Amino acid sequence: MPGDEAGPRVWMVTGVPGAGKSTTARALARSVPRGVHVEGDALQRLIVAGGRPPQPQHDEEAERQILLNVGNQCLLARSFLAADFLVVLDYVVTSRQRLRRYLELLHPAPLGFVMLRPDLAVAAARDELRPHKTVLHGWLHLADEMAGELAGVGLWLDNGDLTVDETIAAIRARAGEATLTLDALDAFDGPRAAVG
Repeated sequence: MPGDEAGPRVWMVTGVPGAGKSTTARALARSVPRGVHVEGDALQRLIVAGGRPPQPQHDEEAERQILLNVGNQCLLARSFLAADFLVVLDYVVTSRQRLRRYLELLHPAPLGFVMLRPDLAVAAARDELRPHKTVLHGWLHLADEMAGELAGVGLWLDNGDLTVDETIAAIRARAGEATLTLDALDAFDGPRAAVG
């Protein structure tokens, strides 16, 4: 990271709603002298007419806008990288295909991939504290999808009992485990089985 020169210069912090993605991503970006937090949900809100946010069930227009969002996140990341900023992306990533898209668009920069994985009860309690954005009940299925598709890829971190500072310290200490390249993802042949 800029400042200590350890780890990748682009990070993705993901997890189910209430896992602490935005809080963690913002704190990770602030932990270096030159950091940027690119929040996928904020980019979705830029669409002021015709927006179709992600839906629990398949929705073709929502999927199209998700791919547009991913592309715009990566455009911003590349722009800030060129200006010597560390970039932390924050969005829900549920599949290897979606993760591969990020790696393709960011190539050749490696990506620090962090899956926040608190107990679902902890995520639900956090989600309830966000009255303007209480959404986990509609997305509980994502926990199993993420585990089935991405188990063993990047850094999986149970941050349920960690403070934000402790979470950032754990991410920094395990930056090597989090670092992912396109070749590494393509070579990964770990099981696509649910993590308990």
